[in-house]
Amino acid sequence: MVKKGVVKKVIFYAVAGFMAVMSIALALVYTYQDKIIGLFVSEANKHIRTKVDVGQISLSLFDKFPHVAVSLDQVNVHEGLPESEESLARADKLYFTFSVLDVLRGTYSVKEFYMEQGEVYVKVLPDGTVNYEVLATDTSSSEEEGFSFDLEKISLNDVDVHYIDQQLKQTYSVAAHQLVAALAITPETIEIEASGNTTIHTIKIGTGEYFKGKKVDLTTALTIDRAAQGIRLQPSLVQVEGAAYEVGGAIDYTGTTTLDLKVEGKNTNIQSLLSLLPQEITKEFRQYRSEGELYFTGSVKGKASGRETPLIDISFGARDASFYHPDVQQRVEKINLKGSFTNGGKQNASTSTLKLEELSGVLNGRPFKGNLTYRNFDNPNIAFDVQGMLDVGYILGLAKLEQVRKGSGLADVRIAFAGNLNEFKAHPGNSTLSTTGDITLHNVSLTMQDLPLPLRNLSGNFMFKRNDVAVSDFKGKWGESDFVINGMFKNMMAWLLLDRQRLLVEADFRSRYLNFDQLLSEEQNTAEADRTGKGDSYKFVISPNIAFDLSASIDRLRFRRFRGKEVRGAVKLRNQVLSSPNISFKAIGGDFAVRGSLNAQTRDHIKLSTAAKLTNMSVDSLFYVFENFHQDFIEERHLRGQLTADIVSDVFLNSQLDPKTNLLQAEIDATVRNGQLINFAPMQKMSAFVKRSELANMRFAELHNSFWIQQRTIYIPEMDIRSNISAAPTVSVAGTHTFDQQMDYKIKLPLFGSRRPDKDAVFGMVAEDAGAGNSSLFLTLKGNEKDFKIAYDNERVRQKVKTDLKEEGRELKDLLRGKKPKSEEKEVELAEDEYFDFD
Repeated sequence: MVKKGVVKKVIFYAVAGFMAVMSIALALVYTYQDKIIGLFVSEANKHIRTKVDVGQISLSLFDKFPHVAVSLDQVNVHEGLPESEESLARADKLYFTFSVLDVLRGTYSVKEFYMEQGEVYVKVLPDGTVNYEVLATDTSSSEEEGFSFDLEKISLNDVDVHYIDQQLKQTYSVAAHQLVAALAITPETIEIEASGNTTIHTIKIGTGEYFKGKKVDLTTALTIDRAAQGIRLQPSLVQVEGAAYEVGGAIDYTGTTTLDLKVEGKNTNIQSLLSLLPQEITKEFRQYRSEGELYFTGSVKGKASGRETPLIDISFGARDASFYHPDVQQRVEKINLKGSFTNGGKQNASTSTLKLEELSGVLNGRPFKGNLTYRNFDNPNIAFDVQGMLDVGYILGLAKLEQVRKGSGLADVRIAFAGNLNEFKAHPGNSTLSTTGDITLHNVSLTMQDLPLPLRNLSGNFMFKRNDVAVSDFKGKWGESDFVINGMFKNMMAWLLLDRQRLLVEADFRSRYLNFDQLLSEEQNTAEADRTGKGDSYKFVISPNIAFDLSASIDRLRFRRFRGKEVRGAVKLRNQVLSSPNISFKAIGGDFAVRGSLNAQTRDHIKLSTAAKLTNMSVDSLFYVFENFHQDFIEERHLRGQLTADIVSDVFLNSQLDPKTNLLQAEIDATVRNGQLINFAPMQKMSAFVKRSELANMRFAELHNSFWIQQRTIYIPEMDIRSNISAAPTVSVAGTHTFDQQMDYKIKLPLFGSRRPDKDAVFGMVAEDAGAGNSSLFLTLKGNEKDFKIAYDNERVRQKVKTDLKEEGRELKDLLRGKKPKSEEKEVELAEDEYFDFD
């Protein structure tokens, strides 16, 4: 048994020996520091022929223990181009190491090189000049100098390497986190074994960008044959995104670089395969993941230069694989396919072809199959076909489309597409596409980003023929509204695939119910609007890229208080102008027919021009539907009767459908039959002459007149109202009524048989004249709906007196000639500016 004392002695002597050796080594390093640094600088100057800036040079025993290291701080190596001040390399630290025994022997052989926290910039200029030729060709050294570079190992820690070839238009940017290369150098060959982990910032070849942001683990072995100017690359392993690629072959650089490489994928997945393609092609799919067996093999053969590209042939495929997005549960399962890519006979984009053949899979338990060919990447020709009963919600969840928030239902898809995209863009109307097949929807629902109201219960068949789509029995619901469409959607493919293309719809449109409160509401996506279907603000915009010819049949229609039934007519839309030769419907107890146009070319200045005919509409319902025309002077509770009218109007609206009343113009030829004026305040003011009970319900058999509206004013020509009022069976009215409820009416009221005021009333004289039985009273009504006055119309009396004098003169002449005089209507003259103000 070993005693504790012996163990302590062993440990003590070991530590003491180590400390002694370290002390000797430190003493030697310190003693020979200046000499070693001087020898290093002298030898380095023989190898490097460009300018090198160094912040500090020191000798360290501990930085790379157990080796002695010459340490260079803040190093800047200038590139090997005449008169250039740019850097070939920058580093916080460079270390050149040799053994402690070299210090004792006095000969120093640098075996390892370390570069930490730095950047390397390698360039090939357009004329082929390079910036990295900084090493001297003659590096012989005399033995007595005792310092040499015999590198066997290079280590890079946190070093960014940038390679820019302006001849080939290629850029490589790699971050070497920890990369170690072992070297075996002979006069004939250089053998390199390297391993480490890196991040590829980018690899740009032409306009394509590859491997962007990918972490790559590298294990490689290669031999550089100096005499033959060739590289033999042993099967090397490159790991990307968890997948491994084995690369091997030869590179000949005697003249133009010639490649003969083979690549084989091992444990590949969708991420690693997408890493091999340009970013602009894969950016929409970079978040997707895959499981199962994916295979990949390829070859690169031929010359690589600024003018020449090698032939690239790649084969890939999948067997019983799955494809999914990590944020959703949907998967494409049991995927089988064969794929290939080649850059073709000319080894460029114009002869490149991508193929996916015998593609099959399962979506939510439903199988599908298809093929895809993409030829000529400069001027793409695309051909694909797909067939299967697809779950719409499942596909939308997998595709993660921003325009469609969610969906459900099934789509039976059997479609084939072929054509040249650039020719289609240049001449979309020339049938450059070949599109055949059809899609049938089964109870599909969609919630769109730009259409807050959901589309529900969609069904119908869409048959594709070139650029057009025939629609058969396409039906569904949009909010509370429903529709059925049969017809042709012309230029449909161009409208879907290209910008600013017009869609022309020629179809029959049927609906049981349309709720324009919802369809036009600006707040239709709020909870309250969804519940009530109402909104105080509307948004009306017509796309310039949609045109249609519709034969419309709508059973019921709603907008605010308006309710229409049996709507029939033809509607045309061209260049944001909606027009119709005739639309008829039933509403407000009668019939309505209209022709006209709606011009929405200026978004906030919509012009509605119509010629309408109203037949037997209820006047009180009309006032209710149009919300008493936004006044409370005369309301639906004051009116009864049946209205028949012809109306020609120009109405101007903003995009919220608010009328610009100052621009409104209209001509109205109206007849009201079986009319009633009930408890109308101005009529109550006439109680001095007519019984209040009769004024409370003034009846008339028929009223006819023509009106016109301009500059927010309604102009009413003089009209006779033959009523049930015993004291005034005929009342004449004329005047104006503004949209601000300013009234200026002229009223002529006959006084024969009228009610006699009290003897002491200020208008007692009227009763006396009224006794003649044929006198008239001329009145004015002026003011607003809340503050109006009825007064004597002096101007009309004076005009009447003049007219009567002329008439009396004419009658006197007739009397002298023996003609019998006509009965005379006497006018009652009151004191000027007298007002009636009876209760």
